[in-house]
Amino acid sequence: MRGRMGDVGRASDRRGVVRVDLDATGAGRRRVRRPDTIAAEEPLEIRVGPAGPGPRPPLTVTMRTPGADLDLAIGFLFNEGLIRSADDVSTAQLCAGTDTPNTYNVVDVTLAPGVPDPVADATRHFHTTSACGVCGKASIDAVRTRSIFDVRDDPLSVPAELLAELPQRLRAGQRGFDRTGGLHAAGLFSTDGELVVLREDVGRHNAVDKVVGWAVREHRLPLSGQVLLVSGRASFELTQKAWMAGLPLLAAVSAPSTLAVDVATEAGMTLVGFLRDRTMNVYTGGHRVIA
Repeated sequence: MRGRMGDVGRASDRRGVVRVDLDATGAGRRRVRRPDTIAAEEPLEIRVGPAGPGPRPPLTVTMRTPGADLDLAIGFLFNEGLIRSADDVSTAQLCAGTDTPNTYNVVDVTLAPGVPDPVADATRHFHTTSACGVCGKASIDAVRTRSIFDVRDDPLSVPAELLAELPQRLRAGQRGFDRTGGLHAAGLFSTDGELVVLREDVGRHNAVDKVVGWAVREHRLPLSGQVLLVSGRASFELTQKAWMAGLPLLAAVSAPSTLAVDVATEAGMTLVGFLRDRTMNVYTGGHRVIA
């Protein structure tokens, strides 16, 4: 797979705000106008199709924070089961859109010969937002994409002491969050707690797609023996994406949902929630967490 212009991005912007501080004293100090840095949210159109003249037809539009857009597009296609590896993609490039000035909010993906064209499948209807990665699915059955990787017998074991250190290591790498306070993060960690890759986005599902897309493009799948940590809650969709990538352990600093626990149980994954302040809840796969 060849890719171009994957680093164009505008992850934040400066806007004027009125800062109100009820504890401030002195005339005019309670209400101060100043600039503030906020997280960017822009649409990304993903076009997919076989090789041929002209651009590929649009498959979906997702709201995301610009940056690592090729990873996002490839991760989305993989997690939806539309591609199985980087070999299924001939080229992927970030293209200029119709906006002036150019915002580069289009990714054009050319599929390798023999890979089915997803645009031709009328049962699929994609339109995602930064809040929900599955809102445009035609049915709940279409959501439950099956992984090609079996994680049930993955021998990973992680000391609880090491797991407890990961949120701080993830937070230390969240440069976008430092500037804006408004970005989710997903981080891939090795068995010794080394941060392998971190991606940020206004949408938690986009952050995970960016990590998985990176792994696809780097030919690193399955992500056996590794840990995925997300900065928010563990939803059904994030657990499904982790399973698709062959991850044996998903950890979240916040709560899981019932469907997330059900999917983790079905997959044989370890699901850890409320990983903070040296405590954690192990919802499934407790044999992998060594206390």
